[in-house]
Amino acid sequence: MISSSENKKHWENVYETKNPDQVSWTQEKPNTSLEFIRSFGLGKEAKIIDIGGGDSNLVDYLLEEGYEHITVLDISVKALEKAKDRLGSLAHKIKWIATDITTFDPTETYDIWHDRAAFHFLTTPEQVSKYVTLAQKNITGFMVLGTFSKNGPAKCSGLDIQQYDEISLTEKFEGGFEKINCITEDHTTPFGTTQNFIFCSLKKH
Repeated sequence: MISSSENKKHWENVYETKNPDQVSWTQEKPNTSLEFIRSFGLGKEAKIIDIGGGDSNLVDYLLEEGYEHITVLDISVKALEKAKDRLGSLAHKIKWIATDITTFDPTETYDIWHDRAAFHFLTTPEQVSKYVTLAQKNITGFMVLGTFSKNGPAKCSGLDIQQYDEISLTEKFEGGFEKINCITEDHTTPFGTTQNFIFCSLKKH
C-alpha cells in the first residue's frame, strides 16, 4: 500500500506533466454524472461535492446549470489549480479542498456526493472503511459513484485499482444507503481506448 504522501506525489506529478488530452479519464462533457445529479430533483441551492474532481469539467457544467454550492476535492493541488485557471473569474464561486479523501474532515454535510473514479483507487479494507464512514456521516441526500467495472481496467495511471460490479459496489454502502439505480457505461479515452465503468446512484437511509 502506498502512503498518503507518496500518493499525493504521484498525482501532483501526473497533473504537472500531462494535459487533459493525455490522461485517460478526461471527458468533454460528463453527461452520465449530470443526468444522475439532475435525477435527484434537488434545487440549485443543493450542496454538491465532487470527490477526486481534479480538473474535471463537471464543475463547469454544474455552474452553467445554476448550482450555487459546489465543492471540488482532490489530492492534487496542481489539478485544482488547472481547474481554477480554466474557470477564471468563476473559480471564486467554488470551494476548493486539496486533501486525501481518507484524511478528509468535512466541516459541513452534502446533499449530493459525486465520485467518478476516485473510490476505485482505495484498495485496502482500511481505506474503504474510512471512505464509507465519511460518506455515512456527511451525506444527507444522495451519492453518485462511478468506478471501473469487472470488465474495466485493473490499473489506472500506473496504480492498482479495485474493480466493482453492481452488487459489490452497493454492498459496501448498504449500512447507510439504498440503491436507486446502477448502469454500466463505456468511456472512450482521449486516445481512443475503451474503459467500462459501473455507475450507481444511492440514497441515504
